[in-house]
Amino acid sequence: MIGKGAYLRQLTASTTQMKSVTVGKELEGSTPPSVFIGSWNYPDVYAGPMVVQEHGDTRIMDMPESWISGNKTQEEIIGYRLNLIRGKRRVHAADLDNRFVEKLQAISLSGSSIESEISFTSTPQGQSFSEEHTPFGPSAPIEHLAIETGRWDRDLEKVFYDTDLKAAEAVRDLHKTGVPFSSIQKAFSVGTMGRDSMRHLVPTRWSITACDTIIGDKLLAEVKKCPVIDTWRVHEFSSLHNNYAVILMPTGWQYEWSEAFLHVLGNEELVFSDHEGNRKKTEYSPLGGCYYSCKMAVLEALAREQRQAGAIILREALHGYVPMGVFNVRENVRSAMQQPAREFEDIRPALNYLSGKFTLPMDRFIKEGDLLRTMIRQRQCTLSDFSGLHTECSVV
Repeated sequence: MIGKGAYLRQLTASTTQMKSVTVGKELEGSTPPSVFIGSWNYPDVYAGPMVVQEHGDTRIMDMPESWISGNKTQEEIIGYRLNLIRGKRRVHAADLDNRFVEKLQAISLSGSSIESEISFTSTPQGQSFSEEHTPFGPSAPIEHLAIETGRWDRDLEKVFYDTDLKAAEAVRDLHKTGVPFSSIQKAFSVGTMGRDSMRHLVPTRWSITACDTIIGDKLLAEVKKCPVIDTWRVHEFSSLHNNYAVILMPTGWQYEWSEAFLHVLGNEELVFSDHEGNRKKTEYSPLGGCYYSCKMAVLEALAREQRQAGAIILREALHGYVPMGVFNVRENVRSAMQQPAREFEDIRPALNYLSGKFTLPMDRFIKEGDLLRTMIRQRQCTLSDFSGLHTECSVV
């Protein structure tokens, strides 16, 4: 079977027909604030701001936390992103003592949009879609960058000047204070956190997963000290051509993320799954950053409730779905966890209920989900238990 990475490369390639904004070699506008650090050829990376040809408050264009909760459509979100022009300049990840990087840091620490002027060495071209990061429009090397002085976010400014504070501690403190994840991640990526000699640029894609993991690990340590829930719960949410179901189990912490892609490109019905037990994974998940974004979102809700549970999350992406970054998973799962839960006495009625909600038969998720199969086996499955799920006990 095709791997998720290869499938997503096919899927992102199919989005190239979407039209980006047209721009010349000089640009005046506002950065939301937004920066992007590439990962190619690390530690010599291409870094720079992303600017829109509009003036004033453009924060909505790079604030994923407000999109799903604000009922933005997929077309609106893609419209925001393809209007962002990426400027880039090659820099070494450890070279923070230059004026260009200082400007990127000032952009990331800003509490509001910043007026900017950019000239490019060539006309910006292309666009970028990814399952890992949010899309953006055309890009080109920067010849000159000028930005207005803006007021920094007070919480981000505090960690910037604390050169004795470890980066992980800074990320956790900012999350606890309520700073939006996207703001934390951007500041982390441009080397504004950590002990002075350890600071460096972190590619955007890596910084997203790093922040999800740092926050998730802290939340997990808290959740493991909490009492276990006493019923089976199902939280649901649907948006942006995706259906999500979070199954919370009355067990100690264990976690499985299963995602299906149904007829997005054609007739494919692909399911990918990964899991961990009470101990966290030691190797990077083959499912990529969404595995860690989902985990963080579930743990965030459990920590808020001061309860512990096992979690199996099912996601199906349907025709019309476009890869737009792991924010899609994080914010949808956050939204699911904010919905009232349906309670069940066992996993069997929970799956029977979901079989009427999902397009994909539950037996496909059961076949691919090791933890889900284990839980069914432990509940002593019989064929009649799964009427309507199109499955057989032999799959477990």
